[in-house]
Amino acid sequence: MRRLSRLVGTASAALALLASTAFAYPGPGHVTGDVVVHDPTMIRTSTGYVLYSTHGYLEARTSADRVAFSRAGSAFRTPPSWWRTYSSGNDPWAPDISQHGGRYLLYYAVSGFGSNHSAIGLATSTTGQPGSWSDQGVVYATTTSSDHNAIDPNLLVDSSGRWWLSFGSHWTGIRMIRLDPSTGKRLPGDGTLHHLATRPDAPHAVEAPHIVRHGGHYYLFASYDQCCAGTSSTYKIKVGRSTSPTGPYADRSGRSMLNGGGTTVLETHGRIVGPGGQSVMRDVDGDLLVYHYYDGADNGTPKLGINLLGWDADGWPYVR
Repeated sequence: MRRLSRLVGTASAALALLASTAFAYPGPGHVTGDVVVHDPTMIRTSTGYVLYSTHGYLEARTSADRVAFSRAGSAFRTPPSWWRTYSSGNDPWAPDISQHGGRYLLYYAVSGFGSNHSAIGLATSTTGQPGSWSDQGVVYATTTSSDHNAIDPNLLVDSSGRWWLSFGSHWTGIRMIRLDPSTGKRLPGDGTLHHLATRPDAPHAVEAPHIVRHGGHYYLFASYDQCCAGTSSTYKIKVGRSTSPTGPYADRSGRSMLNGGGTTVLETHGRIVGPGGQSVMRDVDGDLLVYHYYDGADNGTPKLGINLLGWDADGWPYVR
């Protein structure tokens, strides 16, 4: 029995490793309806699933079953006036939704493509539904003289109850600040700007962090390479882990994510081109990877991808 157990464990690890290679990636789970999205974030509420994404005052979609999605307006009915400082088109990006202490929080970015004159905003709601959000203003901002970029926010509440916001795109990669749980904004008196991930090669193309805790580690998922170019997109999702929310993060081989490290979780395969802009959601049937990709069989249209995540015997995630 012990030998059989060892054989089964070895086989499971081998299958997990196989699942992490490009030729073995599964296709996205079956979704229907209005699924043309960028940078999706999703949560399950008492009335079903709500998904928010880039553009249109943060486009909203709802689903009763995580399969059929319908457009349901936007997070905001009208744009807050401060958006104009960072985006001439009032075009918010890359939302991040979560629920804590009976309220929903929606962090998001306002910027222009290729610029680090950017800001991260926060909105709150008691229901999480489109049109119900109250804007709380700017959480963190960068200027063209900054060496990093305030876009693609993600909230993490660590095992000690501390709140952290990771964010970043290109420039010097992924950064993190500590937040005050009572306000959802930067913790007064803590000016530390933690550095989590970057690449040695310009333009340091790593962005869209999302951090989750699993077992005794924190896992930093990030998008690498080029987004938003249809079938020419080279986006891919990589991951590293750390025992501390502030790092250091390293990949499966031990390479630091501050030196270009990252174990690939999902990349182009078949008609699924440039997957990225990801978030991770915990649902009743496990952890979900929620992302966009460009459909090579549909002129590169950006579409919603949802897959379950598995965790191998060594604690590394893979797409199921």
